[in-house]
Amino acid sequence: MTDFLDVFRNVLNITWQQIVMMLIGGLLIYLAIKKDMEPTLLLPIGFGAIMVNIPGSGAVTQQVLDSIGNVIGLQEGALSVLYDAGIANELFPLILFIGIGAMIDFGPILSNPKLMIFGAAAQFGIFFTMCLASVFFDIKDAASIGIIGAADGPTAIVVAQKLNSKYVGAIMVAAYSYMAMVPIIQPPVIKLLTTKKERLIRMPYKPAEVSKTTRILFPIIITIITGIVAPSSVSLVGFLMYGNLIRECGVLDSLSETAQKVLANLVTIFLGITIASQMQAEQFLRPQTLLILGLGLFAFIFDTAGGVLFAKLLNLFLKEKINPMIGAAGISAFPMSGRIVHKMGLKEDPHNFLLMHSIGVNVSGQIASVIAGGLVLNFFM
Repeated sequence: MTDFLDVFRNVLNITWQQIVMMLIGGLLIYLAIKKDMEPTLLLPIGFGAIMVNIPGSGAVTQQVLDSIGNVIGLQEGALSVLYDAGIANELFPLILFIGIGAMIDFGPILSNPKLMIFGAAAQFGIFFTMCLASVFFDIKDAASIGIIGAADGPTAIVVAQKLNSKYVGAIMVAAYSYMAMVPIIQPPVIKLLTTKKERLIRMPYKPAEVSKTTRILFPIIITIITGIVAPSSVSLVGFLMYGNLIRECGVLDSLSETAQKVLANLVTIFLGITIASQMQAEQFLRPQTLLILGLGLFAFIFDTAGGVLFAKLLNLFLKEKINPMIGAAGISAFPMSGRIVHKMGLKEDPHNFLLMHSIGVNVSGQIASVIAGGLVLNFFM
């Protein structure tokens, strides 16, 4: 009987905070499965949150106590080992960038380079939020929080780790959660800032021919230029552009396909569940976490708004008007944001095809967010 009770004794060790975190994990799994909200990220994060909040969980490193309660050692957990091996040294997000780079076709912005300015404009929220967050946090934590607005999980991880932020777990969860919630957050912001007449603006697509040489030189030149301007960005930009060079060189098709599918999926499996190792109740359920989530949402909204308002500003001087909605695609959530803008355009006018324009802006946002992350590192490291 005593042995039977010992089996379930751990139930008494569960705290209400751990129950809350398990419920949060369950909610993330529900959103991933039922609402199809970025399931490759939310499902592993949600399941991992449940794993690490079981009292005495062997998934994370635990203290070993003697009979009188003194710490006599540590029992390593698998997720803690993965965190140290893949996230604490930024390895997982950088490897993931190779896969992302291999997926991206820079053709739309190479054929229409002016779209790149929208990617830059949509990073406004990062720096605005950084200033706001500095009121509540030290400048390095504030800089790490601001990067959430780019909706770029890997960049947020790298910046937060390199700046030794005390809130890496909350920043990672916020960045990936808002990436998943792009379809919920962006449309209301876009509608609020545009008129129906503006949303009906048609933009004919006239692609220019992009040579293979240009496609090959582009990732090399971008890496060199950004590396000179912001040396701390070399790993971020370099791994992204390396993946794109594999795609465009034309002699590594098998590697390109592997990077796009096998490599990206494999890293994502480990990345999501490893992020959850930082979602232990005692670390996560703090007032600062709620503030970080709020500031992250603020940054994300202002990034979206920055792109839309910049397009509206340009329209004051252009004869051939731009549909301001494409400015919202300048965040890094590729290709979700570009597709959302396209769908919104079709909803207003079934014959208004904005996909190539919005994807071009979305691609420029991917580059701009990585460069913004590098600039932040250059300023504050």
